[in-house]
Amino acid sequence: MKLELRDITKKFGGFTANQSVNLTVEPHQIHCLLGENGAGKSTLMNVLYGLYEPTSGSIEIDGEPVSFSGPGEAMAAGIGMVHQHFMLVPVFTVAENVALGKEATKGVGLDLNSTRRRIREISERYGFQVDPDAIVEDLPVGVQQRVEIIKALVRDAEVLILDEPTAVLTPKETDELLNIMRQLREHGTSIVFISHKLREVKAVSDVITVIRRGKVEGQVGPETSTDELAALMVGRDVSLTVDKEPAHAIGSALEVTDLTVVGENGVVLVDNVSFTVAPGEILAVAGVQGNGQTELTEALVGLADHVSGSIKLEGQELAGRGVREVLSSGVGFVPEDRSSEGLVGPFTVSENLILDRYKDRAFTSGPSLKLGAMRDNAQQAVDSYDIRAGSVDAPVSTLSGGNQQKVVLARELSRPLKLFVASQPTRGVDVGSIEFIHKRIVAERDKGVPVIIVSTELDEVYALADRIAVFFHGKLMGIVPPDTPRETLGRMMAGETADEVLPPAPWDDSQDQHQHEGTHTA
Repeated sequence: MKLELRDITKKFGGFTANQSVNLTVEPHQIHCLLGENGAGKSTLMNVLYGLYEPTSGSIEIDGEPVSFSGPGEAMAAGIGMVHQHFMLVPVFTVAENVALGKEATKGVGLDLNSTRRRIREISERYGFQVDPDAIVEDLPVGVQQRVEIIKALVRDAEVLILDEPTAVLTPKETDELLNIMRQLREHGTSIVFISHKLREVKAVSDVITVIRRGKVEGQVGPETSTDELAALMVGRDVSLTVDKEPAHAIGSALEVTDLTVVGENGVVLVDNVSFTVAPGEILAVAGVQGNGQTELTEALVGLADHVSGSIKLEGQELAGRGVREVLSSGVGFVPEDRSSEGLVGPFTVSENLILDRYKDRAFTSGPSLKLGAMRDNAQQAVDSYDIRAGSVDAPVSTLSGGNQQKVVLARELSRPLKLFVASQPTRGVDVGSIEFIHKRIVAERDKGVPVIIVSTELDEVYALADRIAVFFHGKLMGIVPPDTPRETLGRMMAGETADEVLPPAPWDDSQDQHQHEGTHTA
């Protein structure tokens, strides 16, 4: 099947998500749609899949115009889609999920035998190892993704759209998925691979189309360098490496001992975790999203309830204190969701820059705010952090994602800190802003501040870390050096401890090696 999108434009009110996009997917091809979050990649594919109606433009299959009023018509035409957030019913079996929407009946009941046979056939062909009778919620995330692919293949998809398919996978699962994509191509399925991860794109794609701000910026081959791809994505040359000197970390400024966080439903979210962070050191926390990292950071800054254990910062106990008291103790915090947790959208840029300092005498006089001082503070932050805003009096919601993140970063780093905690510091941020944010984080480390970074992006973990802590199901699998191989880190992210995957480390009296941390040094 040859698929062509011609001059596709999609508008939402006054916002243009896609503008005159042309895209051709040839038979037996892995065609990557590369671009930053918010570039318009998913919108374009939702148009193709019948979820959105294009404002203008046309779709052709094998030279014939087609239009889809919904996903059912797209599937009938041979187009399947695996969304970033899976569309599975957790309590159903694999067979029941695959049969949904295409149910075969026998008398008054469902006939799942034919579906089971098809699942086994596809699993055997591609080495999926998926049990048709397994309950979906009991399956690892990587296997759940294979179920989504099986759903599309059962419906005879000739073009398969994969929307950010590696976002929730371990490195091992990612490599397995890339191999599956190659096998699908060899068996005749074309794939549209939506991603912003350059390493994966170069590894598997036949053709790469780069989208920026809803427009096609260029079409290149996988031999194109990562620097060239990054420049196409953001419109200028950027550095993809973080220049930093080795850390000279001695002692421990932060000591976390037996930290446990229990959810409202009684489930243990952080399980008896202990570690230290030295002054002038970046500890990067790695793991697949949802393995306790969010709850860890919330506990560190006083946002979590039902916390036990000890959190000492320069000898001062923070566990049990509220977030205002923790921040006042010298802790800076960048939350993982800036929109709902880091900013107040309708507030101005200058107001957002003092959200945790509005009681300071520098900004208040009795019951009134010193608006002039607020604007001066905001203008200084705008200049120092290259925040692109029409005015410091503009609502922060009018800024791009990268500039919103810079506002959060500027606010948190505008005061002397004893600890800096940043969760997903570059999520939804363009490559150029990532470069800037990484430099600021390293600069804070170089001031002697202990830094904790939580990121699901392994490239970011490797770029920033002086040590890497790996989480799995709320447990600390170990703390390892930044030169630990990606495959080893992936095994830890899947549940193996550092002691299981690394050789015994020689004892070094010059380094703080707490046995309960599971720390290894190179």
